[in-house]
Amino acid sequence: MGCSTQKGNPFVLLCLLILSTEVSYQWVKAQQCVWYGECGESIDVQGKRYNCNYTGAPIPLPEEGHDLMMELCPGYDYGNESLCCDVQQLQTLKGSLQLPLQFLSRCPACFYNLMNLFCELTCSPHQSQFLVATQFSEDLEHNKTNVVAVQYYIGQTFANAMYNACKDVQAPSSNVKALSLLCGRDAKDCNATNWIQYMFDINNGQTPFSIIPMFTDVPVGNMTPMTNATTGCNETLDDGSGACSCQDCTLMCGPEPVPPPLPVPWTILGLDAMTVIMWISCVAFQLVFIGGVLGTWCYRKRTILSEYGPILDSNNAHSLNSGTDDQVEATCCETLGERFESGLRLLFSQWGSFCVRQPLAVVLSSVALVAACSGGLAYMRITTDPVEIWSAPSSQARREKDYFDAHFGPFFRTEQMIITTTLDSASVYSPYYPGPDVPFGAPLDKGVLHQVLDLQEAVENLEAAYGNETVKLKDICLAPLAPYNDNCTILSVLNYFQNSADVLDHWKGDAFYTYADYHSHFLYCVSAPASLNDTTLLHDPCLGTFGGPIFPWLVLGGYDGTNYNNATALVITFPVNNFHNDTEKLAKALAWEKEFINFVKNYSNPNLTISFNAERSIEDEINRESNGDIRTIVISYAIMFIYISLALGHIHSPRRLLVDSKISLGIAGIIIVLSSVACSLGIFSYAGIPLTLIVIEVIPFLVLAVGVDNIFIIVQTYQRDERMPQEELDQQIGRILGDVAPSMLLSSFSETVAFFLGALSSMPAVRTFSLFAGLAIFIDFLLQISCFVSLLGLDIKRQEANRLDIVCCVTLPEGKEERSEGCLFRFFKKDYAPFVLKEWVRPIVVAVFVAMLSFSIAVTNKVEIGLDQKLSMPDDSYVLQYFMNLSTYLHTGPPVYFVVEDGHDYRSLEGQNSVCGGVGCNNDSLVQQVYTASQISNYTRIGYTPSSWLDDYFDWVKPQSTCCRYYNSTGAFCNASVVDKSCLHCRPLTPKGKMRPTGEDFMKFLPMFLSDNPNPKCGKGGHAAYSSAVDLTNNDTDVGATYFMTYHTILKTSPDFIEAMKMARVLADNITRTMGKEGKGNHVFPYSVFYVFYEQYLTIAYDTAFNLGVSLAAIFVVTTVLLGFDCGLPCWSA
Repeated sequence: MGCSTQKGNPFVLLCLLILSTEVSYQWVKAQQCVWYGECGESIDVQGKRYNCNYTGAPIPLPEEGHDLMMELCPGYDYGNESLCCDVQQLQTLKGSLQLPLQFLSRCPACFYNLMNLFCELTCSPHQSQFLVATQFSEDLEHNKTNVVAVQYYIGQTFANAMYNACKDVQAPSSNVKALSLLCGRDAKDCNATNWIQYMFDINNGQTPFSIIPMFTDVPVGNMTPMTNATTGCNETLDDGSGACSCQDCTLMCGPEPVPPPLPVPWTILGLDAMTVIMWISCVAFQLVFIGGVLGTWCYRKRTILSEYGPILDSNNAHSLNSGTDDQVEATCCETLGERFESGLRLLFSQWGSFCVRQPLAVVLSSVALVAACSGGLAYMRITTDPVEIWSAPSSQARREKDYFDAHFGPFFRTEQMIITTTLDSASVYSPYYPGPDVPFGAPLDKGVLHQVLDLQEAVENLEAAYGNETVKLKDICLAPLAPYNDNCTILSVLNYFQNSADVLDHWKGDAFYTYADYHSHFLYCVSAPASLNDTTLLHDPCLGTFGGPIFPWLVLGGYDGTNYNNATALVITFPVNNFHNDTEKLAKALAWEKEFINFVKNYSNPNLTISFNAERSIEDEINRESNGDIRTIVISYAIMFIYISLALGHIHSPRRLLVDSKISLGIAGIIIVLSSVACSLGIFSYAGIPLTLIVIEVIPFLVLAVGVDNIFIIVQTYQRDERMPQEELDQQIGRILGDVAPSMLLSSFSETVAFFLGALSSMPAVRTFSLFAGLAIFIDFLLQISCFVSLLGLDIKRQEANRLDIVCCVTLPEGKEERSEGCLFRFFKKDYAPFVLKEWVRPIVVAVFVAMLSFSIAVTNKVEIGLDQKLSMPDDSYVLQYFMNLSTYLHTGPPVYFVVEDGHDYRSLEGQNSVCGGVGCNNDSLVQQVYTASQISNYTRIGYTPSSWLDDYFDWVKPQSTCCRYYNSTGAFCNASVVDKSCLHCRPLTPKGKMRPTGEDFMKFLPMFLSDNPNPKCGKGGHAAYSSAVDLTNNDTDVGATYFMTYHTILKTSPDFIEAMKMARVLADNITRTMGKEGKGNHVFPYSVFYVFYEQYLTIAYDTAFNLGVSLAAIFVVTTVLLGFDCGLPCWSA
């Protein structure tokens, strides 16, 4: 039935009346409110109030609320229009949105959309279109009706757009996405629906009444969803705010970074190229060599009857029987070489004769020289500090470490326990709210957690004696909020429960269901570790008692991906202040660490397996191993003494055992070796060069090996020599020394030169060892050709007089004895040497040698660079188990700090943009480059987004935030938790005030930020996270050096550590270039505590090749000179 259009028809008037009434009704309904003003206090959220039920027309906002309205909802220009909220509701809205403001406003589009959602909910004059009250209660105090539940119809498209604009926003201080702190779950599990549901959930501790979001893009009944326009994170706002940064909006980043492809292996025909080349070279050499040998053999068989024919042939100019007078003239080098050899032989012959003739003078002079040199041992210093041993003061890593320590303090000392359980206590948690079951690893059983808490509290209460004082953990621990909060930093999963058994047992439920317990609190905290209030009914904080977040990857181990609930190990870390320049405080820390080690070693709990490590553990274990090596050294020297005594003596018969033995000479040889070592240590101690345990442990064996070799050469050459007629003993020994001393000089001097060239190494341990070893070997040589020769002469006189060894006053009766050759001498003379010199054996020896050489060269590029730290520990060390568990369970690597050296201008926008990661910052800023590197962590070894004090400071100082305030009367800082009307915002709510602070404004409020402790009203306080990250200079009026911290990925092997340091340096160099700091004297560098121990491996291949080349060249020169300028033999000897 329709209305007729005929004029004058009364039915037309009726239709028009109905139509106008319907339109009027819809318009009036659109202008109706659901609430207005605040009424009674919420029974669910203490301190919050319900809104008052009101279904009338919107009411004009009082003038005193206009500024607040423009602050909160700048996108709505209501002018004089009426609203459905009063000033008190706006103030409540502002207070409730402080945390979202602090974490999301770094992306203007995200925060604009969020405020759109809440402004429409709170104040829109069209409330009744998309908001319907479903439950009410009476407010008897004000004689009004409370709205206790509403349904909010929200466009699904709007919700998705708002989420998409916010999903990438970072929380710099926490190294996580902001939604992890604001969604009630990990950001990866957050979506548009559950985020809005969480914000409107009465259980989140902020919403005073139930708001049920209804997501739809089409009208439902009489309700029209709120579908306001949204702004994408890559779009600018009407107020001039720029698009979000790449770090907070992936749409601004362009293509995802792709790591460069791995270098293609060098192959030939699919096989390792080095192997193929050396195999071909070896086969080619063998074929040519064997062909040459066979050809030579056939030729000689046909033309030469004997191998020595050319030598005996009188027709050959070089024959021994040649009678020709036409001799080839010697070259200049041959003449010079012959004269040099003759001079050396004559010099050593005369010196040997003198030593035998004047034994007392020589021995006493040697003793005096040794005593004078060994006197330096009084000034001996032994270095056990691993940094001093491994890293040169001039090395890059050492200079960067010193810079970091000087500006930010030394990296803290670490005491750590890795705990597993023997119990089969894995369980499955079934949440009260509908959701999948969640498995929990055995260490996360509440009974196990209570036992671990008992252990943790026992460690906290440990007392160590230091002098007349008692040292506890609280006296030496890292307390970042001191003196406001003296709680020690304890990185433990139990700090999610504030290290309290009562909080761990906190439970909400009834006789039938458990609504919330430690399971739900744990699941919330691992996704939002910086939260001050979880979303469960428990409403317990996640923040640690020391005021900082507990990141799950630092306190849990053995989980897969980010499923922290599957953890199979707990990690507890006690950071201790590193009192690097305060000897007394450092000694207290060492005393407590010693007590900690003893306690954990003796701790017994059948349900817990504990591996642990203290900062001093590695050094202690190395010292323990060194002390244990003293026994090994003594036994080794005793065995060597017995061997020398028996082997030096040429015993003709059992009757002459005590005459022909060389016990006294063996003792003298051992003493000479030890004396040479003592002289070397003493001389360098005079020079102030500190020793290392490697020098003390290894050099005695090295010098003993070289020294014994020379002793045997001298003694056995004498034993096999026949004294010529009319030749005295001193002449005989002089002649023998003239024959053997040049070769001894050649070997000893070559070894000395090689060791001294080893001092070119940049590693202090290698340099020190090389210097001490080189000098000890040369002094040992000097003592052997002087003192030992004199003692040998005395011992020969004793033997010729038939006097017993040791007991020289006893003489053995004369007897006829025949001289005989030793069994080893006979073996090498009559068996080994003739066999090796056979015609068919010599080519085989050369071929085998070349094959071994080729194989060795082929595998040199497969040698793994680095040193497994487990190899430095004794086999029974408790640290070995810790190292094993460290690589098995831990999921994150050491922290790495990107340090901006003093001199950067943070006051200017240009300087800020080159560093920060928020709106307006450069796409190649420091923070952005580190963030990009974390996206390809498998390549860069950078695991997480960096924490940025600069970005958090910008959020903290915003005028919309309650964080930055000061007392109007004194200008002193006013914390956000202080309720005082005299506290004013640091910056005005004007367009200029909303911009970043620059110039003097930047420095005016920065010290306040660095002293502000985080609290429920301001989570951006910088004291806990950044108090040591910024070095304020010139009485807090300027910014010096600063750092931006992140973490490496898990590093398990030496190549992992080396690659991590290498990639961090590449990244820092690139940051330096893009910041325009190249050539300006200050730059950006990465620092991590392990860099000083692995830096040398970056260039070890080059250093090895260089040192080998220099050593070979030096040995070539030495042998060329000492072998009479014959250039052929030195090549082979080198």
